[in-house]
Amino acid sequence: MVRCPACGTTNRVPRGKLQEGRRPVCGRCKAPLGAAAGPITVSDASFADVVVASPLQVLLDLWAPWCGPCRMVGPIVDELARELAGRVRVGKLNVDENPHTAARFGARSIPTLLVLRDGREVDRIVGAVPKQEILRHLAPLL
Repeated sequence: MVRCPACGTTNRVPRGKLQEGRRPVCGRCKAPLGAAAGPITVSDASFADVVVASPLQVLLDLWAPWCGPCRMVGPIVDELARELAGRVRVGKLNVDENPHTAARFGARSIPTLLVLRDGREVDRIVGAVPKQEILRHLAPLL
């Protein structure tokens, strides 16, 4: 049984097919299974498709490349994307390139981590915080 990193669906994957070198895909969303999961890049244009339509809760990192604290939190967000694949969808939104979504959520400082369900904010974490603090905010959703 393999959990899809994109939609969270549990898929039955026979070992024989893996040993033959086949690459399984999710039966529901057709995303590759077993691929290295990582954060999804979110833009103003893709927000509805990636976040609002997500069957999973979303941890969205609002960041900018020039922001020092954002560069500190970035590797933690990448790590959480791999660890929580199939349970929480993790995305990154560059606020310089996507000001409309940042303004929609009133992001006044970065990094800002938003916990979203159906495109609505459930929780917010502002500033560079350790991994355990982020997990504490996500615990009620897992």
